[in-house]
Amino acid sequence: MKDDQRRHPFRDSHQDAVAAERIPDTPQTRAPAYRLAFMDDDFLTREELRPVRLQLELLKPQMLLDERGILSTIVLFGGARIPDPAHSHKARTPALGELSHYYDEARRFAKLMTERSLDSYGRENVIVTGGGPGVMEAGNRGAHEAGGHSIGLNIVLPHEQAPNDYVTPDLCFNFHYFAIRKMHFLMRAKAICIFPGGFGTMDELFEALTLIQTGRMSRIPVLLFGRAFWEKVVNWQALADAGTISPEDLDLFKYVETAEEAIAEIDRFVFVPKTEIPIGNGGRQGPVQPE
Repeated sequence: MKDDQRRHPFRDSHQDAVAAERIPDTPQTRAPAYRLAFMDDDFLTREELRPVRLQLELLKPQMLLDERGILSTIVLFGGARIPDPAHSHKARTPALGELSHYYDEARRFAKLMTERSLDSYGRENVIVTGGGPGVMEAGNRGAHEAGGHSIGLNIVLPHEQAPNDYVTPDLCFNFHYFAIRKMHFLMRAKAICIFPGGFGTMDELFEALTLIQTGRMSRIPVLLFGRAFWEKVVNWQALADAGTISPEDLDLFKYVETAEEAIAEIDRFVFVPKTEIPIGNGGRQGPVQPE
């Protein structure tokens, strides 16, 4: 390849193509150091730039959701491996096939909540999922069937997870950092619905419960679909009996079985804003954000 056919790092990153053509082609302008910092991928992905990348991952979805006027969300967590009942015969275990009815329940719940969301022109009660398959797909699918939009918060994983087909395209986000993704799940949350799942679902459940228990976010409905499943995999009473949690912590969540039960719990919940705490030396008051 001739020299004049090689990529020019500064010209290729210059926003004004006409002006870029006037840049002399020299060893100095070809050097990586000459690239604009915000257009230099090699620079932006350095370890020292991690704080900047964290800030960008927080800002991008926040700004786009603000621009769409989305004020509150209904969060759906649940297993990526739980199949659509139509494909339950392909489930990797019989138990997963038996759990497939929660796909339909998540789909129906999301549809009903999205119908409510349309009353606010899609500003309130917007369904948000992890954007992947299983229960996540069911949530986005139900919202799509109701004629509304829904959010998908995908994450870059070694076994590449693509967004499901039902996430609203311009509300489909991709994250590198789990911590920032978790913040976006909870920052607008009006309720959290947790369906049967694995490590990821457990992580999201206990993260939310811990933030509520410690007063770092407002108390909101935390609804566990499938009492039999959850009481089998987590011995909540044993935690209280051992004193590792308080007996009243068992009231931070409720069991439901159907979409209608979940909606009834959300409707009867009395929202109490999170406790404001002093911040800074001046003793000014401010809300506590989920972290």
